[in-house]
Amino acid sequence: MNKKDILELKRRLKKEACTFTRLCGCYVDADHNKVTSFGSTFLNLEDEELFKYLEIAKKVLSGAIGNNLLELEFPLEEEAPGGRQQFFMGLRESALKNDELMDAFYDLVIKSYDYVGNYLILVFHDAYDVMTKTSDNNKLDESEEVYEYLLCAICPVSLSKPGLGYREDENRIGPRIRDWVVGVPDTGFIFPAFTDRSTDIHSVLFYTRDTKTPHAEFMEAGLGCISKFTATEQKLTFQSLVKEVIGEDDEESDGLFLDIQEHLNDLIPTPEDETEEPEPVPITPVAISSVLTESGVSEEQAAVIEKNYETVFGEELPVAEHLVDPKLLEANARRKERLELVQQVANLKQQLEETRSLPIEAADGEDVPAVKTYDVILRVKPEKVGQIHSQIINGQKCLVIPMDENEHAAINGINTIV
Repeated sequence: MNKKDILELKRRLKKEACTFTRLCGCYVDADHNKVTSFGSTFLNLEDEELFKYLEIAKKVLSGAIGNNLLELEFPLEEEAPGGRQQFFMGLRESALKNDELMDAFYDLVIKSYDYVGNYLILVFHDAYDVMTKTSDNNKLDESEEVYEYLLCAICPVSLSKPGLGYREDENRIGPRIRDWVVGVPDTGFIFPAFTDRSTDIHSVLFYTRDTKTPHAEFMEAGLGCISKFTATEQKLTFQSLVKEVIGEDDEESDGLFLDIQEHLNDLIPTPEDETEEPEPVPITPVAISSVLTESGVSEEQAAVIEKNYETVFGEELPVAEHLVDPKLLEANARRKERLELVQQVANLKQQLEETRSLPIEAADGEDVPAVKTYDVILRVKPEKVGQIHSQIINGQKCLVIPMDENEHAAINGINTIV
């Protein structure tokens, strides 16, 4: 699924456009017990309740593709009779009206979803009449297909924070009554996927709010799919395996890693047209080896990193965007500016020393020229040289430089008004 497919579904999640047919849910406590379950026609809900459920559904379609949103595929064994794909197909075809299937689904989630605390399982059923679009994205008044799908959201349920409030029954300020509040989804999915505006029964769109520690166990044991790294996991894993080899917490290794980040950033494709998204390029072990060499990593270290990279990521190779940390790029830019300033200062000091110590003509009979350190060095236009002369003023030997009204002088780089 691409960004356009996701936005097409998300834009429909408002009351006037929504076509959800049914909503079912199950409240699970911290001991994995089903406290209560329910089911109702979605559009029969009170407005306040309906809007809250729509907000939850939208969250499952939010975030970055490849990070919050992952497209997972069923392995062949799960597409065989009795596999997870067949189970979800049956759940979809029942339109959430089969209580036995719903109980089986809740049991599946409870068994495979590793979470400490109470949570609410919500399942929406929708049948979207996909309208045909022309090449210029204008809709035609005819149906291309009916995309029937399930949207599931798993939301943590926690006690509201303690505080003071008005106790109307007692007409006083007192401790506020703490309620169990449903939070935004922690995990969710859509089955089947909506790929190129069409039903894709071979894939599931998985959602995670926490991109550092997504529920990989639910991807595999719950959905029956092959789990994937989020972009955040790829970035952190790559940083770990590189720093494990080159070291960390010292200026040299930190600078080396920042240079690696910069060279990886150079591999991110630049779109020729702002309206089109460039095709992401997977970073192969060979590309990693090239980046490491350009960054100054030794051959021995590069070989170890390349091998670990191939072992960890296998065939699911990250794209360059997922390995680059924008904050580290900014840090590297600041580091280079600082190093450049240090070098400039060193160069200026060297130039100053060279100009302060200038050779003079050798004295008669001497083979090595004498060196005199000058306290005053003048740089003037050639035509001014002949005008400069020495003069005793108030008993002090001075150099006198005549100045015309239209002439200006700079002393140590500072403009001086004469």
